Amino acid sequence: MAPPDTLTVAPAAERARELEQYHRDHVLGCVRCPLAEGRTQVVTGNGDPDADLMFVGEAPGYHEDRQGVPFVGQAGRLLDELLAGIGLTRDDVFVANVLKCRPPGNRDPLPAEIAACEGHLHRQVRLVRPRVICTLGNFATKLLSGRPEGISRVHGHELPIRLGELEVLLYPVFHPAAALYTPAMRATLAEDFARLPALMATPAAGAAPLVPGPEAEAASEPEPAPARARPEVPAPAGEQLGLF
Repeated sequence: MAPPDTLTVAPAAERARELEQYHRDHVLGCVRCPLAEGRTQVVTGNGDPDADLMFVGEAPGYHEDRQGVPFVGQAGRLLDELLAGIGLTRDDVFVANVLKCRPPGNRDPLPAEIAACEGHLHRQVRLVRPRVICTLGNFATKLLSGRPEGISRVHGHELPIRLGELEVLLYPVFHPAAALYTPAMRATLAEDFARLPALMATPAAGAAPLVPGPEAEAASEPEPAPARARPEVPAPAGEQLGLF
């Protein structure tokens, strides 16, 4: 019998089935916040359910809401390019968002919406068990780090953290959508991405707990920010595309 302090980890196939069931039973029909009223689909996340690298963005945009898949718009294409630059594809990683439903007009997530949805993200992390969580932008970074520093200060700097019983390296980078508005930021993103393969080979030993685990009834919310509508960026076919 294993000693009491030894963590027993379920096999990858079992965790993949549990993740699929959790999405089906608890996420796809979620009505924890008012965003459920205006969504087309819940965007749970996709990719390798046993990935060493997990990306966490902010919220679904226009095309994500309609297709039910994260990062399928212009920002998603840039994410694919950045992954290719380090020899990876979407099939090698797991991609999710802080919010699983699209905020109206692509505005910032509200603190109450984050609080309602973060339990889903914690469960995803617990089941995927990544070595590295790469947060894309401010909201994911502040939520998972439990710290107030903005992405401009912390991007490209890894932080060992503990989420529940899982020790991981948190690695913040700018959201790919930022490079669509500021093309010069592509070089910064590519530089930060270039460090990911080495980080994936580095365990996050000795991480100090910064935020409650997935079973916590309430987790720390990021600093409240005023909700602001982000512009809908026209897609080539004239459709509206949410990038953040």
